Amino acid sequence: MTTNTSTPTAEQVSRLEQFKRAVGMDTTSSEGGPGRRGLKVPGGGYAAIVESAPEFEATSNQVCGLWPFPAGSSLPAKGVPLGRHQMMMMDVCADPVTWFRLGLILNPSAFILGRPGLGKSTLIRRMLTVLSAWGVIPMILSDLKPDYVKLVRALGGEAGVISLGRGRSNINPLDPGPGASLLPHLWEMNEKKAAEVQAQLQGRRLNTLAGLCELVLGTELTVNELTILRAALTVLDPDLSSTPVVDDVRVLIEERNDEVRAVVRDRGDTDRYDARVERLLDALQGLGPKGPFGDTFAQQTSVPMVLDRPVVFDMSGVDEDDLRMQAALQLVCWSYGSAVVQGAKIKAEAGLGPERIYVLVMDELWRVLRASLQMVDRIDAITRLNRQLLLPQIMCTHTMSDLKLATEEATEKAWGFVERSEMVFLGGLAPKEMGNLSEVFAMPEKERQMLTTWSDMHTASGDNDEDPPGRGLFLLKLGSRPGIPFRVDLVASELAVNDTNERWGAYEESRRQARESA
Repeated sequence: MTTNTSTPTAEQVSRLEQFKRAVGMDTTSSEGGPGRRGLKVPGGGYAAIVESAPEFEATSNQVCGLWPFPAGSSLPAKGVPLGRHQMMMMDVCADPVTWFRLGLILNPSAFILGRPGLGKSTLIRRMLTVLSAWGVIPMILSDLKPDYVKLVRALGGEAGVISLGRGRSNINPLDPGPGASLLPHLWEMNEKKAAEVQAQLQGRRLNTLAGLCELVLGTELTVNELTILRAALTVLDPDLSSTPVVDDVRVLIEERNDEVRAVVRDRGDTDRYDARVERLLDALQGLGPKGPFGDTFAQQTSVPMVLDRPVVFDMSGVDEDDLRMQAALQLVCWSYGSAVVQGAKIKAEAGLGPERIYVLVMDELWRVLRASLQMVDRIDAITRLNRQLLLPQIMCTHTMSDLKLATEEATEKAWGFVERSEMVFLGGLAPKEMGNLSEVFAMPEKERQMLTTWSDMHTASGDNDEDPPGRGLFLLKLGSRPGIPFRVDLVASELAVNDTNERWGAYEESRRQARESA
C-alpha cells in the first residue's frame, strides 16, 4: 500500500477551512486539530473558559515524576536565617556582612523601615545574634529605649554597655579613636596611607564639632566659621598626637591666636575679630560644662570602647523630650564609634592587631534629623565615609516621612540614605508612604498592598494577646528586583532579650495579681 504525501491543492485547503468554520473549529491550528478550546460541536469538548494550569511547590524528590518539568526557584542559603518566605515557604537568609563577602551586594549596608511595634529592632537583634556567633562584632552606636542592652549583656557582658547622658559617662567629641595612635607607625610604612588616614580622622572630628555647634546655635555655620574651627583644631593638634577638649578650642580662639587670626581676616582690627568669632564662641561655650549639655562633651572620654566584644551606647537615661541632647549624643557616638572601628581596621591592616569584622547599628535616625535641619549633612558625611571604608552599617527609622525634611535639598540627602543602601527591609507602612517609596525604587502594586496590609493595627476587640497582623513581617528589596516577603519567628532562647515591653508587662502582671487577690 502506498500513501499519498503530495501537498494539498489550494482548492483542498479552501474546502478544509470552510469545513472547520462550519463546525466551529479553531482555524488557526496549523495541525488541523481542534485548537486550544476544543471543537465547537456536540461532543467536541469545546471549553468556554480556559483555566490556567495548577501550580505546585514541593521538593525535587516529591515532584520528580510529574509533567511538565518543574521550574526551580531558590534564594541564596547564605547569611543570617531571618525567617520563612511568605509565598514559597523556604528559608530566607540574608545580612549585609555575609552577602557583601559573597559578592551578592556591592556595599555592606542595610536600611530598615517600618511602623513602630512591628519588629524592626527584633530583626536587627536576630542579625546581630547570629553574626556575633560567626565572629562579627556588633557595635550599637545609639540605644535610646533601650532595645539592645540586654542583648549585648548576653553576648559580651557588662563591659560592653556604656551609659551616656547627664551625670553619666563623658564622651569627648574631639576623640579621634585608636587610629590616631597608629599614625607614627603608618608614616614609617606608607606615607600616602598615613596622610589619607590622618585626613579622614581630622575630617570626622571637624564634622562632629561643627554639628554640635549647629545644634547649639540652631542654624548652619558659615564657611568662615568652619574654617576657623579647622584652623583652631590644627593648631591644637596638628598630627593627632594629643586630644584636646572643646574648651581648649574656645580658649584658643578667645586668645586671638595668630594662625587663627589669619583665617578670621580681621584686617588688624580686634573689634572685627571679636565680631566674626562671636557666634562660634557662643556655640563652644554652650558645649562646655555650663552649657545645656552639662559636662557630657566637656571632658575626655571616660569609658573607651572595647574592641573585642559587642558594645552598646545606652542613652535610655536621657529624657524622652530632650531631642537636642539625644541628637547630640547620636551624632558624637556615631562618629566616635565609626572612628574606633576604622582604627581597629587600620591596626589589622598594619599587622598590629587581629583582623575583626564589625557591624555598626544606627537606630532611631528620625530623632537626630528632627533636632536640627543641619544634622542631615553631618550624618551624611559619617555614612558616606563608612561606605567608602566598607564598614558594615545598618540604619533604621520608622517611615520615609521621617526623612522628609524642611527643604527639598535636605530631603534628597536624607532619602539618599535609603537609595545608597544595598539592602532595604520594609515592614508595615501606611498607604501614604507608598508615594515616597516609589520615588526611591520601583514598587509593584502587589508589594504596596502587602506593606499596607501589614500596617493594620489591632481591632477594637480588646484582645491584647493577639499580635498585630504585620508583626515580624518584612519585605527585602534589592534595588529594582522583586521583593522577598518573610516573617521573623523567634526561638525560645531569643524571647528574653527581645522583650522590649518589660516594664509594661510587669505593670500588667501586678494589676492582674491585684484583681485576683481582691
